[in-house]
Amino acid sequence: MTTINLNDNTFEYVERGSGEPLVLVHGSASDYRTWQAQQDAFARRFRTIRYSRRYHWPSAEIPEGADYSMAEHVDDLEALLRSLDAAPAHLVGHSYGAFLCLLLAIRAPELVRSLVLAEPPAITLFVSNQPKPAEILRLLLTRPRTALAILRFGAQGVAPATAAIERGDAETALRAFGSAILGREAFAGLAEVRLDQARANFIEAELLGSGFAPLEDDELRGIQIPALLVSAQKSPRLFHRLMDRLEELLPHTERVEIAGASHIMHEDNPAAYNEAVLSFLAKHRQVAPQPVRQRALAAGLKPDRG
Repeated sequence: MTTINLNDNTFEYVERGSGEPLVLVHGSASDYRTWQAQQDAFARRFRTIRYSRRYHWPSAEIPEGADYSMAEHVDDLEALLRSLDAAPAHLVGHSYGAFLCLLLAIRAPELVRSLVLAEPPAITLFVSNQPKPAEILRLLLTRPRTALAILRFGAQGVAPATAAIERGDAETALRAFGSAILGREAFAGLAEVRLDQARANFIEAELLGSGFAPLEDDELRGIQIPALLVSAQKSPRLFHRLMDRLEELLPHTERVEIAGASHIMHEDNPAAYNEAVLSFLAKHRQVAPQPVRQRALAAGLKPDRG
């Protein structure tokens, strides 16, 4: 484990392997330990970097009254790539981390070679962070299944979690939020060590702060970077609706579903997840230029011997 100072904060990261850089970006209620089953598998082919985002274990806790800002986390990711000379990178993001990867691809596409996006919560493609009734009504008329999924997520996840935070009950808040994200059965089945990781990274300001960055359809249509969308078979319906829309908008995309997995598909079924990601990345690695003689022979020509 190594530390690096970026944007007035200290970040912990682990680096393994060599070759093209690949950066793993974790989601909410998580830290770099979530990628334990990916690091070695990916490091056999790539220079693989996993880091803990700002305010996530073992980083310093968020200061009292500070905003958990998505823009700030994108700034950190950009600074990490530049400071470690890790661009252009294959960005492999999960959930909130996948949203960050998407935002960086919009902001600075020259830093990104490919995108692997596992169920980013791109709700702002449809409504604002605190949608008004008129927004929901419009969505009900145009995309009723998506509207109902957003309403269900708010009613069963965000609202009870926020209420629990406001009365000082972090454990109930985590259970409500985690059950809405993973599904009740998957959350109830978490191993105690994984639940401890979630507790260490359940940041109340994330739910109470500025929320998700706005997204515009044309921004996504303009991304020319190849992207793999990774869905999980057992994820709540909201994520499937969001991935459907991303698949419609991103111009160079593939999609795969991980069988038998919840939202944390890279932990639930790492073998299938790793195989899908590595298969995609193999198609988007930089091809090293061949020497002149090899290129000529491949073309059936006699090379000039000078």
